[in-house]
Amino acid sequence: MALNFNQYATEGTTFLEDYAKEMNMPNDLEKAGRIFASIMHALRDIIPAEESLQFIAQLPMFLKAVYVNGWSLKKKKPKIKNMADFLDLVRAHDGPTQYNDFEYSDDTAERYVDTTFIYIRKYVSLGELEDIRGSLPKELKSMIYSNIMF
Repeated sequence: MALNFNQYATEGTTFLEDYAKEMNMPNDLEKAGRIFASIMHALRDIIPAEESLQFIAQLPMFLKAVYVNGWSLKKKKPKIKNMADFLDLVRAHDGPTQYNDFEYSDDTAERYVDTTFIYIRKYVSLGELEDIRGSLPKELKSMIYSNIMF
């Protein structure tokens, strides 16, 4: 298999531009990228590694790179029981830019999570999203379920 990094870069840029538009921030690709990465990293922190591997198997190469960047299987899983905990984890992955990116608002952060899972549906099968939903704590299942039909 030949690796075409220029193609991955082009596809990644197109994804980010489209995602930023979906997030209503078409002129801030960096912010959209940070938010996407933070949500994906929080997701991988709370689902089993086997489920993560099945999930990323369906992603295009440029999204796989985002998902696995900085991943450590030795890291202890955080105790996430509800959406507020998950949003705190997402913000923690965003680091010091979280205050600008998420605007000190749980409603904004939750809208970003919802939009991200709707958008990722373009790449991931309904069955895989159902599998991920099944591995989430009860209070987080709606994060996938409410968006799974799109």
